Amino acid sequence: MKHLLFILNLLFLNVCSFSKPMETQQSPQNSLIEAVKNGQYAVVETALKKGGDVNTKDKNKKSLLLIATEINDLKMAELLVRSGANVNQQDDKLDSPFLLAGASGQTELVKLYLTKNARFDIFNRYHGTALIPACERGHVEVARLLANTKNFPVNHVNRLGWTALMEAVVLGNGGKKHLEIVQILVDAGSDITIPDKNGVTALQHAKSRGYTRIVEVLENTKNNQVPR
Repeated sequence: MKHLLFILNLLFLNVCSFSKPMETQQSPQNSLIEAVKNGQYAVVETALKKGGDVNTKDKNKKSLLLIATEINDLKMAELLVRSGANVNQQDDKLDSPFLLAGASGQTELVKLYLTKNARFDIFNRYHGTALIPACERGHVEVARLLANTKNFPVNHVNRLGWTALMEAVVLGNGGKKHLEIVQILVDAGSDITIPDKNGVTALQHAKSRGYTRIVEVLENTKNNQVPR
């Protein structure tokens, strides 16, 4: 009888031990990612000083700096770039901190990344620059900044066959912001004669959409540019 009770007690203890959830401990990498997401600046700074990788990536290849960019955390971004974060590091969707900052209209982050060797020959999944989606989405100040940045490719054509000017017209709404962006682009030397894949120019698209004021800007520019 005692022997039977001993066996039953042993079985009970084993069952209890298996029923307890296994304790998990975050890896240093995941802890750093979570600290960035939660704005824990002191934690991040300490971890990096102790040898943490400033270019740590999550499961989607998003870098710490890209995560900070997604949540528009300028203070975290400044901390990370001071520690050597790569502003051009791309995730599995080809977003980089610089490209995303431009596309989402985060002017201060774009300024920061321009001082940290932002590259103009690394493109998003549409083979576009940081300027093109900024123009499409009406981010006037980012458009002004990038269009007037030395050596920025304002006439780059993406995979859809569109320049920044073309996107401002075709995907814009013809309103005040897109009018201002069109003026910024032509003042910065955008070539208004570059057509889309169907041979239609930005001016022709603007006319077909009834964007009268944009048509005026492009018409006034037309005679001042040499066709390609």
